Amino acid sequence: MKTLLFTLLTLTIILILTTVINAQLPGLPGDDPAQAPIDGGLGLLAAAGGAYAYKKLRFDKTQE
Repeated sequence: MKTLLFTLLTLTIILILTTVINAQLPGLPGDDPAQAPIDGGLGLLAAAGGAYAYKKLRFDKTQE
């Protein structure tokens, strides 16, 4: 039973890794590489971090 589980786990990991490796194929010759849009996600992440820090600072001062 352990060898069957180990074999299935190994096969699953190999299949997942091959799809990840093949997901990033090179582009066509002469094309500019696509730029990652970090503006929207970065703004949301900064706002969430600021709200979390405000909450932590606010509740820490009220408990003292």
